Amino acid sequence: MASICRAEETSQPNILLILTDDQGWTTLGCYGGKHVPTPHLDRLAESGTRFTDAYVTSQCTPTRATLLSGQYTARHRMWHVIPWYGCPWARVEEISFVEQFPRDQPTIAAQLRQAGYATGMAGKWHLNSGADGNYNALNPESAAHFGFDFAAPAVPQKMFQPGGDRGVDYLTDQTLAFVEQNRERPWFFYLSHHMIHGKVVAPRELEEKYRQQGYGDEGPNRAVYLAGLEAIDRSIGKLIAGLKQLGEYEETVIIYLSDNGGIDWRLDHRNLQQPHPHAPKLAVDIYEYDNAPLRAGKGSIYEGGVRVPLIISWPKKWPASQVITTPVHAVDLAPTCFQLAGHMPTESQTLDGFDLSELITKGADPRLADRPIYQYSPIYDLNWGLTPCASIRVGDFKLIEFFGDRFDASHQCVPGRWFELYDLRQDIGELNDLTETMPAVRDKLLHQLRQWMQQNGVPAPGVNSHYEPARAFETTRDKPDWITAR
Repeated sequence: MASICRAEETSQPNILLILTDDQGWTTLGCYGGKHVPTPHLDRLAESGTRFTDAYVTSQCTPTRATLLSGQYTARHRMWHVIPWYGCPWARVEEISFVEQFPRDQPTIAAQLRQAGYATGMAGKWHLNSGADGNYNALNPESAAHFGFDFAAPAVPQKMFQPGGDRGVDYLTDQTLAFVEQNRERPWFFYLSHHMIHGKVVAPRELEEKYRQQGYGDEGPNRAVYLAGLEAIDRSIGKLIAGLKQLGEYEETVIIYLSDNGGIDWRLDHRNLQQPHPHAPKLAVDIYEYDNAPLRAGKGSIYEGGVRVPLIISWPKKWPASQVITTPVHAVDLAPTCFQLAGHMPTESQTLDGFDLSELITKGADPRLADRPIYQYSPIYDLNWGLTPCASIRVGDFKLIEFFGDRFDASHQCVPGRWFELYDLRQDIGELNDLTETMPAVRDKLLHQLRQWMQQNGVPAPGVNSHYEPARAFETTRDKPDWITAR
């Protein structure tokens, strides 16, 4: 790869958006990770800004829709993993969701293409389940419908087999090839890794490295899992080296985050005493990596499910070695990219977030100091103990509303509407519920949450008219005829 620079000087930087899969907050050394060295990601953080309180949704499809649209789930309505599955006989009604990312939904890629960017992506798509794409990839022939000039072919299936790397190297190479071919103008690339989602596989030499260090084949901290994490870090080093060789590093903003928290379910559900004969025995008994001090993990509305690592680096113009504790959300990344490109959408695209440039360059932004951060998940997903719920964070306080079912700290299902209130600055592990001791704060946040839901036209789920106690926790992929397709 020859090193050349863009022919004409431009104020528009390149933007590389890297999304990993199921990578928990504590897996990076710079976020407290102890088991896997992540020197490349740690250096990326040192070269830019590390956000301690960055949020996404707790599962894959909703976060990906949020990233591309710049909207909360309550607006784009893809709050459920696709293709459809659900609990149609549960106590609380599940609210129907959008099942295909629409072609007419304005995306970050489409807007940047209007601003003169070459746009591309490689890797996991999981926003459609038809001709436009599937779990594994966006169909290259459909790329233009979503604003991309290029979409890489799907990762070959052999790379998901034992000894493979879930396509980490393949996708890294696809990214650098796109960059090499598009250096004459600014570019935006969305690199969407399949790692560290299960079934986790990793190069055998990396697995053996961790076995020799005493890690086994059972969780938590299995050798293959730790090897997968190291594969991600190595890919970051390869990307940065490649960008430097191509003469593109100085002109590139790198954004790195995960789609949701890591898998951290520590109890054996099979041995729990259930409160009634039809309560579920949750399907997943997996503890891959310790999310502590955060509570729970993937699929949960607690911090372990929704708080993720976020690093943004542009050493040429933005501060280095900066740590920001102001809460931010994935909805903020689209407006940040538009600001970088000098292009705010002119068509009717509603954005729910804020440009983070001022926060990064000045270390503070008064608009974000007490701006609410929302979650809306009106569904069940018994893989992860998720029940219909919503939350709001304002400043240090976070309120969760469970609309009619919840799993308690022992993973027991408890019926009834329920609130929990936490001071995250003092109680990051969400262990000390302040609902009864701070009712004024609870009521104020509930009012804000309900106002937001009303503004977005989404309901607080109520009692399910099709509730059948004997089938309440039966999950099916066969959609009953009373459920509206969207």
